[in-house]
Amino acid sequence: MPQHGYPIVNQLQINILTKRWNILQADTDKVSLLQSELKINPILCRILVQRGMHNFEQARNYFRPQLSHLHNPWEMKDMAKAVNRILKAFDTNEKLLVFGDYDVDGTTAVASMYSFLKKHHKEVDFYIPNRYKEGYGVSRAGIEFAKEHNYSLVIALDCGIKSVDLIDYAKTLGIDFIICDHHLPDEKIPDAIAILNPKQKDCDYPYKDLCGCGVGFKLMCALCEQMNISWSMPMSTWTLWLPPLPPILYL
Repeated sequence: MPQHGYPIVNQLQINILTKRWNILQADTDKVSLLQSELKINPILCRILVQRGMHNFEQARNYFRPQLSHLHNPWEMKDMAKAVNRILKAFDTNEKLLVFGDYDVDGTTAVASMYSFLKKHHKEVDFYIPNRYKEGYGVSRAGIEFAKEHNYSLVIALDCGIKSVDLIDYAKTLGIDFIICDHHLPDEKIPDAIAILNPKQKDCDYPYKDLCGCGVGFKLMCALCEQMNISWSMPMSTWTLWLPPLPPILYL
């Protein structure tokens, strides 16, 4: 901090301040109509209209989401492969390693997936790479940790879509990978058991902007269905089987 007490403006802040922002406009007639229906602040109505919500029903679904509003997890490419491989690991008592980045998305994804799997399978652990020694993404050190401790299946969350060489290396050690990622894939993708990523060109999942934790959540949803944990359960019962997640992930 400089002596005058104000923070130093870094290059990123300068770039943001010099950008020309195009503010999304809202149809004033639609805003007025929505405000007359909802009886809430017109500024909120304008934001809703900007986001494509034009009537009471759409606004209610946004503010009061239900489990029935969730997209079908099986629409995501490779979901069946991922579920079948995990259930096989359950049946044969394999050791599972949950791997994720050290950022907010990665650690939330790991905490959620680990908590869920641990309720159904004893042989589960997690691995967060060292920020300074390993950096982002699947790491060679993480793979060697899995080999050293006899983990035969790794579920990578918020990473892995670009780790072609490392996934190949893991295969030579007898380690399978399931990738749950949301970053843009390259032309060549890893030779994993399953890749869950709605940004894949041939993935039919309708919502493309899930975070890494959101992709992991969809895998947990599919596992629940395959394990006969009914979606018709009351929310209070259903959440016993899944860890609590922010509402933004329920898409």
